[in-house]
Amino acid sequence: MTRHPIILAHGGAGTRPMTGDQRECLANALQTGYQALKRGASALDAVEATIRALEASGLFNAGIGSKLQLDGARRMDASIMEGRRLRAGAVASIQGISHPITAARLVMEETAHVLLVGEPATRFARRFKLKRQPPPTHAQRAASRVEHKSLGQLELQAAKTLELFSTLKHAEVFGRETVGAVALDKSGHIAAGASTGGIALMLPGRVGDTPLIGCGVYADDEAGAVSMTGLGESIIRIAVAKEIADRLEAGTSPSAAVRTVLRKLMSRVKGSAGALVLAPDGRWAIRHTTPRMTAGYWGGTGEPVVKDRFA
Repeated sequence: MTRHPIILAHGGAGTRPMTGDQRECLANALQTGYQALKRGASALDAVEATIRALEASGLFNAGIGSKLQLDGARRMDASIMEGRRLRAGAVASIQGISHPITAARLVMEETAHVLLVGEPATRFARRFKLKRQPPPTHAQRAASRVEHKSLGQLELQAAKTLELFSTLKHAEVFGRETVGAVALDKSGHIAAGASTGGIALMLPGRVGDTPLIGCGVYADDEAGAVSMTGLGESIIRIAVAKEIADRLEAGTSPSAAVRTVLRKLMSRVKGSAGALVLAPDGRWAIRHTTPRMTAGYWGGTGEPVVKDRFA
């Protein structure tokens, strides 16, 4: 059965208003993804292309725009999954490349694994000659130190970081613009992906929900596609993406499924998040518990819709 293609994308959930540049970039990324779908490309291709556009912009906390961690390094996570055969690939704490989402797809397609981490993931990406990004400049490292100092972190040791992190308000952690996308192609297949540079005050070695299949991302042609953004520690504890997908498979609508699971996230672990949810029949929902979520959708009619608040 031929489906009418659709793509959804997000630029993170948090407290900061979307900028004009981010709005334009997200609209252009949606157009890139949809045009691929219109030409007959797979949902997987469209998700990768959309996220690559966001990673390359420098406007979001992903790819070349990724924030620095407390030690001044830029470590990134990404994952991608397709719903027909449930194939998935992911990387965590990868450094020095412009497009972690493409590295994640290579893990899926060129290895027998799902997740590669750290320096071996970086070496793997370099083997395939992925575009590199330059190392952080002295000015960027200095700016990172100023940012951490503004939260009282300039000289903080690891134990103190953990203690403070547990007491931070969400407003101090969010606003870090993870990116993601979900898509439905003409063949009725779906895919999901996400890419991030993490959150504020990250200890080196910290991994959030983005590269964990079933937490930050999930896709199943018999259920739906989900891409998450928010405080990863809480998303991991609920395995949010898989729980939403399971409710979709049981017949719950995207809106009802995401509302129920996000309420559980808040009540059980005091978490905050936003989600893109897409059912195999084309129904979709964008929901968030944070004050804002930069996100949008397009099905080829009119112009892409991009906002930073969704009901």
